[in-house]
Amino acid sequence: MTIAAPPALRDIAYRGFHLPTDRAAGTGDGLRADDRGLTPADADPPAARGSWTSPPVRVGFPVAEVVPSWTADTPDGCWIEVELRGWHGNGPSTGWYLLARWAADDRAVRRTSVPGQRDGDARVDTDTLIVTGATVTGWQARVTLCRPPGSPAGPVLRSIGAVATGHPPTDPSDEPEPGGDRQPTAGAGRGRVLDVPRYSQRLHAGQHPQWGGGGDSWCSPTCTSMVLAYWDAGPAPERYAWVEPPGPRPVVVHAARHCYDHGYAGAGNWPFNTAYAGLHGVEAFVTRLRSLAEAEAFIAAGIPLIVSAAFRAGEVPGLAYDTRGHLMVLVGFTADGDPVLNDPYAPDDDAVRRTVPRRRFEVAWQRGSGGVAYVLRPASVPLPPPPAQANW
Repeated sequence: MTIAAPPALRDIAYRGFHLPTDRAAGTGDGLRADDRGLTPADADPPAARGSWTSPPVRVGFPVAEVVPSWTADTPDGCWIEVELRGWHGNGPSTGWYLLARWAADDRAVRRTSVPGQRDGDARVDTDTLIVTGATVTGWQARVTLCRPPGSPAGPVLRSIGAVATGHPPTDPSDEPEPGGDRQPTAGAGRGRVLDVPRYSQRLHAGQHPQWGGGGDSWCSPTCTSMVLAYWDAGPAPERYAWVEPPGPRPVVVHAARHCYDHGYAGAGNWPFNTAYAGLHGVEAFVTRLRSLAEAEAFIAAGIPLIVSAAFRAGEVPGLAYDTRGHLMVLVGFTADGDPVLNDPYAPDDDAVRRTVPRRRFEVAWQRGSGGVAYVLRPASVPLPPPPAQANW
């Protein structure tokens, strides 16, 4: 069986802002800073709102897609709204698009993406701003923090960032192959497998239809739960004591509920998963990587990655099912460089660990999602050095 070569390396740039450290880089309105981040300054009725707008982030290439991610706390019915707009030259080149109305809990606010946003410049596809007609060479983010009357505490914004991705090259033969001169040194993570716990999403098949129904649709929160457990950073048992019946792994049910996107009607919204992780004492963001050579640098640094791939049964030996988009944890590499995965689409926990051919999996990851990866780590664990065109 033949398989197409992975796409040539794309332009990718990530920029994040940590608050309150980076507060002065942007513009705040109605906010105050404390050691946790930024929060509304005014608690008076009818509702307190404040916003922080990032500076324009110029990436230096034509942008095709932008995916935001953030970490925040939203107690007592509070929520945040995350917007993006395109930028070119000295000014905005699109209007603002609302990417998320997000809350950590779902008792007062329905956490949701906002479908149906489309004009001649761009459109929103769940968690991604897709440029269609505008000239965009940068982006700008705006986060509005909302505090209802009577709330004893307001929301806190701790970070906001986005990854911008360029258009695939017209002629892939003109671009370097993975492992070329824009990559970190290959081999850094080979022969290392991180001890990430193994969780099967299919143990939850048919459960909790109000949050997507378990087995076939909980790959993302199951992966997020695995990596949080690896860092010993998951929610305490009393946080998921509400799960009834408790079933095989109530912590995954808790994650699925708190990652669930009511607009998308699923738990696979990328930044909703990293925002959930950020509630548990880790730094978390969504980015894209150009190849498995870049991913090896994370494994060498002791950081597992959650990656999104798409494939048909048989395209990646060892993954005998079809998927239009599936999340797995990249936990390491064999000595020969083949990826070692915790694949939650397994009948039980023991079957979660799988080793797959490097080239075929790289194709499924790059063509399936453009190399999407969730990066979750404690602040005490440093990221690997980024490449010249920094995508982390």
